[in-house]
Amino acid sequence: MNRCDGRARDQLRPIRITKHFTKYAEGSVLIECGDTKVICNATVEENVPPFLKGSGSGWVTAEYAMLPRATASRNKRDIQKLKRSPRATEIQRLIGRALRAAVDLDALGERSITIDCDVIQADGGTRTAAITGGYVALAMACQRLVEEGVLERTPLCHSISAVSVGIVDGVPMLDLCYTEDSAAEVDMNIVVNETGAFVELQGTGEHGTFDRAQLEELLALGEKGNRELQVLQHSVLAE
Repeated sequence: MNRCDGRARDQLRPIRITKHFTKYAEGSVLIECGDTKVICNATVEENVPPFLKGSGSGWVTAEYAMLPRATASRNKRDIQKLKRSPRATEIQRLIGRALRAAVDLDALGERSITIDCDVIQADGGTRTAAITGGYVALAMACQRLVEEGVLERTPLCHSISAVSVGIVDGVPMLDLCYTEDSAAEVDMNIVVNETGAFVELQGTGEHGTFDRAQLEELLALGEKGNRELQVLQHSVLAE
């Protein structure tokens, strides 16, 4: 099967991560995955949610939003609807869970890091791009805490990345764009740390089912894609 953009079925879209994309955030990147573009900003605050006060432990959380013309037709802003969309809520919880897995919260101390993920253009894989870019912004913020003498060492314990896989017309594929994702019989998001251990799997038979052999193939594609993403993350952070 020929993919709409000419890629091999096990090939990532072109990925670029630009550091220091905004001026004020403690960590900031623009991540571009093909035509999907997400700004990820990390903010450090010297407080924690009420349930953590006095615990000595920190917190990492995320917020996710899509700009009105990130897609082919205009989406209303959540503030106009007076509530956050269920989709955005589910995605930001996923991002928060994924990025908390990167941090030793006790070593962070009683402070919070919030990762704001704003999609400025969407072509599939926005949540996985937000996790992958969000980790780089988080790592930048943690390094800044060390450089400023707030912490003696970075609280990071793992790098985290995420990628989508799916089955389209019976063919397992890596890193689905929107055209592929909307037609996929099976859609899966795979979040891992640098050891390859799973942080989260989200797999759904959108228009069909999948067997164990297909699952193994999807996991292998996800492993390949995440390895490549983590090489890029480390390269960007080393710059």
